Amino acid sequence: MSKHSVNAKLAALHANADCKSGPGVFRPEVDARRCEGKGACVRVCPHDVFEVDRMTDEMYDAMPALVKLKAWVHGRKTAFTPRADACRACGLCVAACPERAITLVRPTADVFTAHAN
Repeated sequence: MSKHSVNAKLAALHANADCKSGPGVFRPEVDARRCEGKGACVRVCPHDVFEVDRMTDEMYDAMPALVKLKAWVHGRKTAFTPRADACRACGLCVAACPERAITLVRPTADVFTAHAN
């Protein structure tokens, strides 16, 4: 598939995104044990919520052995949500993730407190 046709498909997805809420009502949660850092979430998110980066040593060390092996094969890449508060629950990231590593959740008060510190 050409870069132009991929960009056209992404533009169509963004135009048809059915945002179900205002920002901050839901946030995407990434299961780093499943995520392979392919970046589909980054490409489809109309609100620039995601980044793909290398997981921290602490994250990697906490993984079970087989998950560590998979993470190592994929360059220890995973998706992060530094702008989770911009999520509007369109669900494009959930649909685009080939590993089914993303879910949309309602933030708890603890999440907002942790981000404020």
